[in-house]
Amino acid sequence: MKHGEKTLVHSDIMKLLDICYEKSIEGIPRVSPSVKEMATEYLEKTSTSNQACKEMIKNQIIKCTTSGFLTGFGGFVTLPVTLPANISSVLYVQMRMIACAAYMAGFDLEGDETQTIVYACLAGVAINELLKQAGIKLGVKLSNSLIKKLPGKVLTKINQKVGFRFITKFGTKGVINLGKLVPGVGAVVGGSLDLIETKAIGDRTYKWFFEGNYVYDKKAEEAAASIELIGFENEKENE
Repeated sequence: MKHGEKTLVHSDIMKLLDICYEKSIEGIPRVSPSVKEMATEYLEKTSTSNQACKEMIKNQIIKCTTSGFLTGFGGFVTLPVTLPANISSVLYVQMRMIACAAYMAGFDLEGDETQTIVYACLAGVAINELLKQAGIKLGVKLSNSLIKKLPGKVLTKINQKVGFRFITKFGTKGVINLGKLVPGVGAVVGGSLDLIETKAIGDRTYKWFFEGNYVYDKKAEEAAASIELIGFENEKENE
């Protein structure tokens, strides 16, 4: 292992996501409002929550490819594992997008169950099979009341899959270079990957929270894997 590298473990990932979720919900002074304020602004400008969600998602996708916006966060996440500034800021925007959609759809952002579903949506974890195994019918939209009834074992399994997905995403075999201030991906390539990934997350967000569609999408899964592979290959070239 090279100097400045640290083994990335599941607890590190969950700490990162928890802090990012808290910041996403509360907002960051002089940077972004709370999710509830953000949602209210879109809801007041549109006639339906569906339309408001679509407009919000479109604008968040744009934000994730705007370098000036992303570099304005600094190191708002302080963890045993420090991520490069624009990785953590993209993660922040993506999580706010999902949380805002969940709030617009009537989900309780303070509940652990909703928080877990937001993480799963962010990571692209296929939860339909886990929910089916728990006897939850996916033909019915996952309402706020139904979310609260998700068994603890199911939430644990979802979080385990989320952690593993992000360990794979952030570093090969769970190792991330802490000495780099920016990812080893060129600005143009990095921006393109952020656009593709955020659009995929946006599509999944709307399907999950507004259509109740949790059907496993093999093509989306393969596309996510391709994005991670491209990022890793570019990182190796820049070492």
